[in-house]
Amino acid sequence: MMTIVTHVTLKEGAEPEWDAAMKERLEAARGRPGWVGGQLLMPLDKLNKRLIVGTWQTRADWEAWHRDPAFEATRKRLEGLEAAPSEQWWHEVILETRP
Repeated sequence: MMTIVTHVTLKEGAEPEWDAAMKERLEAARGRPGWVGGQLLMPLDKLNKRLIVGTWQTRADWEAWHRDPAFEATRKRLEGLEAAPSEQWWHEVILETRP
């Protein structure tokens, strides 16, 4: 499994709209091949920052999702609300525990 962590900085006041669009995107990813799960996080001391944690069976599954029309539909909307380009880091999942 692979996890991608994306750091995003939002334009001031754009947070509610961006969060709603990202919720739509994560809900659409739910049915994609290889999707394991995801989280949208906000630091308590930086309300205009977001951290997206997405876990996929393979990086190829994630790349296929990025070519999907459902993903593309939200891309421009989200990018227009961001103050700077996002930063991403890939991680191989060594251990995962859940109840």
